[in-house]
Amino acid sequence: MAYETLTLAIAEGVATITLNRPQVLNSLNAMLFQELGDVFDAVAADDAVRAVLMTGAGRAFCAGADLAAPPGTGGPKDPGDRVAESMHASINPLVAKIASLPKPVIAAVNGVTAGGGVGLALSADIVIAAKSATFIQVFGPQLGIVPDMGCTWYLPRLVGRARATGLALTGDRLPAETAAEWGLIWKAVDDADLMAEANALATKLASGPTTGFALIKKALKASETNGLEEQLHAEAEGQRIAFRTHDTKEGVRAFVEKRKAVFRGN
Repeated sequence: MAYETLTLAIAEGVATITLNRPQVLNSLNAMLFQELGDVFDAVAADDAVRAVLMTGAGRAFCAGADLAAPPGTGGPKDPGDRVAESMHASINPLVAKIASLPKPVIAAVNGVTAGGGVGLALSADIVIAAKSATFIQVFGPQLGIVPDMGCTWYLPRLVGRARATGLALTGDRLPAETAAEWGLIWKAVDDADLMAEANALATKLASGPTTGFALIKKALKASETNGLEEQLHAEAEGQRIAFRTHDTKEGVRAFVEKRKAVFRGN
């Protein structure tokens, strides 16, 4: 399938999705939201894809919503209603779709990441950023709006309420190295090494036990609301499923035989 606002390349089990509107710092418009939803549906359904790498073309990962894009002509006339309905219809489902994808998702953040671009990056399982990258919550201080695309959910859980509130109210730039120190992202690397490191990690995960990774993601997500006893139960039920898979059986055999496991993804 041909896309207008992104590119998709698949190799060695890794689907690389590149936001491709570099002239506007890969800002998000209706077409890009639609195509991101479509491409994540496609990689979810493709058994040959066992990991996803998401990045941006040019000098930015994503500058957030494209505020210069012409408004749609349909739907409610009230601008707040239009925005809320658009979020319910396409934006929020996209964030949930990425976060719940039963395959590892890595975000390689290059350059500026602002507004909803931060939420898009944080919807990935692992975020690697170039040291020159910055994360900016432009919503409140510049626009007088609420952080969206999951930012109000991710930020306090990753960096704590005090830092999340400070970032949201001041709009200060958060350098990638500080973001890594605070636990917002996995790591910050030299700019020249970003894609090599991200590709290496994606390839490694693509050769791993895909079903097991999906169960890990599910368990970690459940831990956000579970008490200890509920989470212990979730872990047991996850193991019930894992031990029925080829990959867990292969992993146990390989461990006992002191050799490298060969996983099939099932």
